[in-house]
Amino acid sequence: MEEKIVGTGVGKIGYVRLTDASNEVVESKISAEVVRARKWRDFRWWTKLVVLCLFLLAGAALLAIFLGPLLLKKVVVPILNWERTTFSTPVLGLLLFACIAVFPALLLPSAPCMWMAGMTFGYGYGFLLIMGAISVGMSLPFFIGSLLQHRINRWLEKWPKKAEIVRLAGEGDWFHQFRAVALLRVSPFPYIIFNYAAVATKVKYCPYIWGSLIGTVPEIFMTIYSGRMLRTFAEATDSGFLSLEQVLYDAIGFGVAVATTTAITVYARRALQTLQADDEPC
Repeated sequence: MEEKIVGTGVGKIGYVRLTDASNEVVESKISAEVVRARKWRDFRWWTKLVVLCLFLLAGAALLAIFLGPLLLKKVVVPILNWERTTFSTPVLGLLLFACIAVFPALLLPSAPCMWMAGMTFGYGYGFLLIMGAISVGMSLPFFIGSLLQHRINRWLEKWPKKAEIVRLAGEGDWFHQFRAVALLRVSPFPYIIFNYAAVATKVKYCPYIWGSLIGTVPEIFMTIYSGRMLRTFAEATDSGFLSLEQVLYDAIGFGVAVATTTAITVYARRALQTLQADDEPC
């Protein structure tokens, strides 16, 4: 209960007693304003995301129509022809598996090899090949990094903000570590760097590898889809028939896939921020 001094006339001073009920009314009004502001902020954020997706769709369609055929004829078709004439399917599968498994340990990107796996083996065998290879590619840096843990800790000290995010993976029980690793894999945090930096968090191997595999599923499907789309365009261009309807259909599908991946990435970033806020001491 509070008292507030008010004027009741010339030269007079009175007191107005604020009851607990009055305080509750004020607090409820403030809470309602906060909720309305949060809803408006979320609405603006989703509006911006929808506009961004529309621009991505339009840009993908324009690129596919005007630059796609030239790029396919000069780059993709020669690569596919060289692949068919040089390697058999089993040999190519072994080479792609080895590259996807070893390149992350050497701090080299493996996305081009994943594209090739998607082009050659499709969604079924391509997905199994990539999943098996990246499980090795994420395990090798984890075990190699355990031998260099002190150096990795010193390296993370140079970027304290990123280190705070990475160390979320080593806190809590098995499920907490699994969830944090999966969110880090979906988020924009660099894939190759986290393979080594995860050792500094003292995360267990089982939640690390399972969280990593689940978290990379959207990226793998996106890579396979884009690889299959490039192969379809390449074969159509090589045969001399590439209809406008096919270009638009694939461009729209690619735009939707990009928009979905972007939404998942944004969700993962927000979930990591929430997880980080929950772990901070009050």
